[in-house]
Amino acid sequence: MQSSIQFRYLVLVMLACFCSVLQAEQSIGKMLLKPGVHVLMRHALAPGTGDPSHFRVEDCSTQRLLNEAGREQARRIGQVLRDKGVRFDYVFSSQWCRCLETAQLMAMGNVQPESMLNSFFADRSTAESQTQALRQKLITLPPQEKALFVTHQVNITALTGIFPRSGEMILVAVSDENQPLEVIGRFLPGT
Repeated sequence: MQSSIQFRYLVLVMLACFCSVLQAEQSIGKMLLKPGVHVLMRHALAPGTGDPSHFRVEDCSTQRLLNEAGREQARRIGQVLRDKGVRFDYVFSSQWCRCLETAQLMAMGNVQPESMLNSFFADRSTAESQTQALRQKLITLPPQEKALFVTHQVNITALTGIFPRSGEMILVAVSDENQPLEVIGRFLPGT
């Protein structure tokens, strides 16, 4: 009798957790549809940390790249967004190959490489100027438009204080340049 009650309690707790996650995902989906909500996204899965010492931005063979799981993750994320009806007016990407490939495989629009989104993991001297450039870009976007920024963990952390997982999206909004950036949600499709 006691184990039956415990089992029922466990099932109810698990059901409540599932419903809570489902409601949170539906809420995030609605937020993604709102004009003026922008997405900062860490590139899809690219095993390792940083880049090799012989890294060159114009040569993908010198960089840490997406693996097949990362490519599939990028495709799946794009499909989830399209299924939710999400559209972007702009798709910006770091010039790093793993970010460009993520953005291209998501198929959310024409990808525009932006140096302000490049990783400063190996050289922190540009962290402040790149972070300010990204903040300024967010502030100057037309209020009824939406942008996707595919970038790196260090860039997102510098701007929001959040350490995103591979493929995770941080939803942000900016009301005006005198207000701080508002983080309004986090979303990692397929988890």
